[in-house]
Amino acid sequence: MYVLCLLVIILLLGISAAQIALQGEKAARGERDRQIAFQAAEEALVDAQNDIEGLPGAPGRSSLFAPGSAAGFADGCGEGGALGLCLPAAPDAPALWLSTDLDGAEGSSRAVPYGQFTGAVMQTGQGFLPSRRPRYLIELLPFHPPGAQAAAVSGGVATESYVYRITAIGFGAQESTQVVLQSYYRKEAAGAGP
Repeated sequence: MYVLCLLVIILLLGISAAQIALQGEKAARGERDRQIAFQAAEEALVDAQNDIEGLPGAPGRSSLFAPGSAAGFADGCGEGGALGLCLPAAPDAPALWLSTDLDGAEGSSRAVPYGQFTGAVMQTGQGFLPSRRPRYLIELLPFHPPGAQAAAVSGGVATESYVYRITAIGFGAQESTQVVLQSYYRKEAAGAGP
């Protein structure tokens, strides 16, 4: 009887150890998937910066990012050649990156798929690759240098200088794993130094 009780205790300890090992493996897999999505979102931020700057030989649209110009930016985000270029939301409305479908189907989303305007390529698929290409939006925001008057301007964006808020979404190996990152980027005028 004593041996039987000891055997049951050892069996329960073995089952507990197996469950702990399985939970650890699930956590590691989830963290790996999140890291894949995070790296994809970071790549989308870099792709958006390259879109703004315009790379030599890339099918870009750098003319839309001329300093002091809001051409191409639209309410609710543009489409076609101005895809993903957004004017800021009204002060009483939620931010565009919260109300725009970043992860929708490729044809219906207002976000720019990775490489569309820069020619960059990203492998997607199975294993350690993202399930699909990351995407980004670029919002046009007024830039006021330190010490300058920062009063609201009629229309919200009439200014001589702009800063761009880039919002990117990356996907993990499982499409349901998503990471959203944001950065601000300012394009210097040609010939301007730091």
